[in-house]
Parts: sequence; C-alpha cells; structure tokens
Amino acid sequence: MLRVAVVGSGPSGVYSAQTLVQQDPAVLVDVLDRLPCPYGLVRYGVAPDHEKIKSLQNNLRTVLEHERVRFLGSVQVGTGGVPAARLRELYHAVVYCVGAATDRHLGIPGEDLPGSFSATEFVSWYSAHPDAVADGFVLGARSAVVIGVGNVAVDVTRILARGAAELSPTDMPQAALTALTASRVNAIHMVGRRGPSQARFTTKELRELGGLPDAEVGVDPDELALDPAYVDPSALPAVQRRNVEVLRGWATEPSKGLPRRIRLRFFLRPVELLADGGRVGAVRFERTLPDGRGGVTGTGRYEDIEAQLVLRSVGYRGVPLEGLPFDPATGTVPHLAGRVLRGGVVAPGEYVAGWIKRGPTGVIGTNRPCAKETVLSLLEDAAVLVGKDVPDDPLVALRAEGVEPVEWSGWRAIERAEAELGASLGRGVVKLPDWESLLAAARGTVS
Repeated sequence: MLRVAVVGSGPSGVYSAQTLVQQDPAVLVDVLDRLPCPYGLVRYGVAPDHEKIKSLQNNLRTVLEHERVRFLGSVQVGTGGVPAARLRELYHAVVYCVGAATDRHLGIPGEDLPGSFSATEFVSWYSAHPDAVADGFVLGARSAVVIGVGNVAVDVTRILARGAAELSPTDMPQAALTALTASRVNAIHMVGRRGPSQARFTTKELRELGGLPDAEVGVDPDELALDPAYVDPSALPAVQRRNVEVLRGWATEPSKGLPRRIRLRFFLRPVELLADGGRVGAVRFERTLPDGRGGVTGTGRYEDIEAQLVLRSVGYRGVPLEGLPFDPATGTVPHLAGRVLRGGVVAPGEYVAGWIKRGPTGVIGTNRPCAKETVLSLLEDAAVLVGKDVPDDPLVALRAEGVEPVEWSGWRAIERAEAELGASLGRGVVKLPDWESLLAAARGTVS
C-alpha cells in the first residue's frame, strides 16, 4: 500500500488527501499539521463574520474523517521537529502544503513603530491563532489606516467597523471581542497606491462595507477620476467593472451621520510612518498617477493621514522549510507539475501544492486543481515509490521518537471545549486562543 504524508491541513492539504483517496483505492494518507487544529486558513484566516465561507470546514471534515485518512496535529516538520529527511524515510511520498507563512514588508521608515502591525497579525489575533501577538490589541486609537486594497484589507476594515452586537454571535475569542467592543476607532482609511480599477478586492467583499449598520463609506470622486478606467469602465473585466460601479454609487451618497466612517483612498503610496510620542501617529503618502503601463509614478506631492493604528496588508510570502529547496525570488519551492526539484532535478517522493507551490494567489477553490495536478504527478510515480521500504505504521515510529500528535479524537475534544466555553459566556462556539488551552483540551487535562 502507498503511504503518503501530507504536511498541512488547510485547503490545499485536504484537497490533496481527498484526491489521493479518490484516485487510489489502496493509498493511506496521514495529514500532519504544526497546529493541534485542522483547516489552516479556513479556521485562522477567514473572518469570523463570514459564516458561509467558514462552513467549508464541514467539507474538509468529511475528508479528514475518511477511513484511509488520519489527522496528526501538533507535529512540527522541519526546524525543531521531524526533519524532512526523516519523513522521507517513514513514507513513500510527502506532499508539502505549508502555505505562505509571512507577510511582505513595505520597506519604509517607521514601519516597525509601536502601533504598526501586519494585517495578518490582526487577523491571527481576532481568529484566536495560538501564535498571535501575546499582548493583543488595545484599540484606543481614534484613526486607523489600512494599507492595501485586497480582500484581507477589506476584512480588517470591516471588523474594525463592526459593533459588539454583530461580533458576539461569531466564534471570535472573548479577549478580542472585549477589545473590539471597547474600541474608540471611528475613522478607518483603506488606502491603495493604484486606482480603483486595479484593486484586488472582490465585489461581494466590497459591498459588505456599505451594509454595516454603524459605519458609512466615503469615496472622493475627484480621486477616483484619476483612473482612466474609472471614467470609462466598459473595457474592464467583470469584477473590476462591478467594483467601479459600487464605488461610483458611494461617491455620490450623502453622509448618514453614523458613528464610524470608512474612507477608501486611491493613488497614494506610503513613504513613511511618522512617530508621535514614540508610537505611530500618522502615515505619509505620496500622490501617484497612472504611468500608462499598468503601474504608477510619483508626483512629489505628499499627504499625511492621522493614524494611531496602522495595519499593513500588502501580500504574503512563503518561507523556507528546513530540508527543502527554496526560491527566494518567488517565495516558493521549485517544482515540475508539483514534483520538487533539487538542483533542477526531480526529487523522488517529494511534492508541493498550494501557495508554497504557486505563490499566494487565487481563492480557496484555486487549491483544488492545484492539488489535483500534484497528486496526479505523485500517482504517476507510484509504481517506483511503493518499492521503497517504509514502516508498517509511521505513527509508531514517530511516537518512539517522542512525537505526541493530536489525533482526530483530540481535535473533537477541542471542539467540545470551545462549545462549552461559548455556553459559559452566553455565546455560541468560542475559540480557545492559546497553545496551553488547546493542548489541555486535546489531552483531556482541562481543569
């Protein structure tokens, strides 16, 4: 029987496992994850108020409960954990689905001032990721700037603008809910260096900003008109054209006098974060204009926007995994149709899928064809791979080496603990926010 390890239990990892068991009636798959909880960014990246998208967990659950799939959480692969070389000894094949684990930087002065965070840090905090910033967020700021105009930027803007009544029914951890309920932020600026026709958000996400009960959206029509495609959107792809239509509507809406205001800004490039009393106090932007080639050029004119909180949302980047080749230019593992390349040569038994394969592009569903391509490559190699001697059960070997995985029963115990926590707080399910409480729940040692 072909034994395969899939490293990562997010969508690309689960879709890889699903394709394996569908295509090969004899394959056995172990899905390993560094965290004790499955689902990757579906659990820790999708905003808590997006219940429909989060319900994708039910589909992923079906795969992880398959009789020939086994979830092994709390298993570190690489530095400080199971070496990649050891995994190759324990399994006929290993598929790495480790995502893009870090953020891109702006590379400007003041980026590291207190009060400046990556949007991912903010998302991890309100999603209860156990690696989230230890001190959390004290939202005493009056004005926040979100740098970026993709869906993550829209998510963090929306969460900042929501009230307690809207957030309480979600699975947001209690500390984050308390902080957001007490938030003093009443002005949120979402800023992009290019124009509205080049923004990366989807229309559905954009429209949600206009439906918030306690916030209104403002757009400057003169700023929008700097984009030639805004003036005449007829040649734009459908999504961008719909985005422009939404923005056009907001540009003509009168103020509603709501307590919070979201302002969408375009053609502004951040050049410096300015300090005030040792913390960020404003962001300096340079006005840009279209260069006629899809980019922008600076004008030498500057504008400062007050901000005691800055969330930087300018993209993700893959990081090297010890024992695997890595291309720092693309932030990916070199591959040929999912087969890992070492020095330009296929490395037998090693594969990649998801963002570490193709870069941080696409939506959740993009991972399905990506995973299928990789798995079909693996199965083409299966006749050779299965000839390698591996243990009858790699889990026995891992345990003998001191690895104590959280199996599916442990994850179910975490789910029960989160339901009980929510009930005790008069809410629905509430996520456990730290390693200690997650592992205590998984091991059945909750006091």
